[in-house]
Formats: sequence, C-alpha cells, structure tokens
Amino acid sequence: MISEQSELNTNINLQQEQGVTQFLTFIMAEEEYGVDILTVQEIRSWEEITVLPNAPDFVKGVINLRGTIVPIIDLRLRFGLPSTEYGPLTVVIVVKVTFENDAKIIGIAVDAVSDVYSIAEQDAKPVPSLSDSNNCEYVAGLVNVGEKMVALIDLQKTMDI
Repeated sequence: MISEQSELNTNINLQQEQGVTQFLTFIMAEEEYGVDILTVQEIRSWEEITVLPNAPDFVKGVINLRGTIVPIIDLRLRFGLPSTEYGPLTVVIVVKVTFENDAKIIGIAVDAVSDVYSIAEQDAKPVPSLSDSNNCEYVAGLVNVGEKMVALIDLQKTMDI
C-alpha cells in the first residue's frame, strides 16, 4: 500500500513537471467536459438531497457526507443547459475548490462519468470569443481527444456563487 501511494505521488509529480495534467471527464447533454483530477475527492451515485429554500436554481440542495454538509450544484443548470431527470446513471462528483485561502467541498451533479485523460498543457486551446460578452466563462480551454472535443472546466469560476 505504501509503495503504491509512493508510486502514485511520483507519477503525479512527474506529470506536473512535464506539463501534463490528468482530467476526469464526464457527460452532460451528450457533450464531454473535464475537471482536474486532483480536485476530485470522490464520485458518488445520486442520492436524495435536502433542498435549501431561496437557493439559486442550480443549487439543488445539500447532502451530509460523513459529517460535512456538501452543497450539490446541477452543472446542467449552471451552464444554461436544459434540465433532466436524475436517474441511476446520474453521479455526483465531489470536488475541492480553493477560493483564495478558503477550500470548499462541493458536489457537482452530472449525467455520467466518462474517462480520465492525461492532457499536455500545450494541447489545451483557448475558447474562441463569440461576442463581446464571454458566454463561455466557465470553460478554461478546449482539447481534442481522438475524434471528440472536451471542454475543460474552470471550477473556481463555475462555483463562484
């Protein structure tokens, strides 16, 4: 176990030195998105949540995660996508997002988890500007993976409520 953890830490450090980051990808509205895997704390199946009154529509509620109250954000609604019913494939990706010196644990509800990709920094392309307003403010970059394009999410901007 200790040697496995040491090997994992060595691989992560080597990837960071080489400018490669691993991204956990997930599906929403038949599109693929990715978040830095180092922000991911765990992946959970959908469960009943406690609804918070007067919360923004994309804040679905909270769950109790081993004594920690975790807000659940519906990324479909946060991104202006049509809502969908939560089902057996719906998952919550629990992430740790740092704002200045404050770290927050937040759950993001997505349609399904897809894959893990190692992406070199130079392979990520900027989001093209479509107008004077940046309607893609939550996307940090785009990357081609095989025949598909993955949008890399800026969690700090996305979770800045």
